[in-house]
Amino acid sequence: MIPTRDDAWTLLCEYTQNENLRKHALAVEACVRAYARKGGADEEFWGVTALLHDFDYERWPNQEHNAAEGHPSSGTKILRERGYSEEMLHAILAHADYTGVLRETPLDCALFACDEMAGFLTACSLVKPGKTIFEVEPDSVKRKMKDKAFARGVSREDLTKGAQELGVPLEEHIATCIAAMRSVAPALGLEPKS
Repeated sequence: MIPTRDDAWTLLCEYTQNENLRKHALAVEACVRAYARKGGADEEFWGVTALLHDFDYERWPNQEHNAAEGHPSSGTKILRERGYSEEMLHAILAHADYTGVLRETPLDCALFACDEMAGFLTACSLVKPGKTIFEVEPDSVKRKMKDKAFARGVSREDLTKGAQELGVPLEEHIATCIAAMRSVAPALGLEPKS
């Protein structure tokens, strides 16, 4: 079953009330779709996977990093019951290293790489004077990555590992994600204010 994007958005909203978590899902979706286009993959399938990657996080955050319970394992059980594709479930499980599910496909790698990067780029945007993704450039992002006090919750190792697993230079990965997020900036609340 390939759910429509509308189906995925409805499911996300059913389980996720927090507006920032919804915006994160939209940011990751935009970035993953950009990689689908680059690789000639099924953009809709990749986008829906990205949109749902954290849909269960608000209910089962899993700070303990339990491999079998909580996010993302709890969510994939729900998706499986609803007939979602095993390829999609594999990518969602593989985006969290602690599940023990290895990243094997380009979708797996793109979801992992874009998840952390989208969060970091959002943080970079919010400290800019206009709080917009249009003020963020790859060089400034790389400088922010060196600042351990900035966005402490984002693993710098995962940011670099994500680009490596995609097989692209870090600066190119950053630029791809910035461009993708700019394309949906109004939905993310990161557009220039008039």
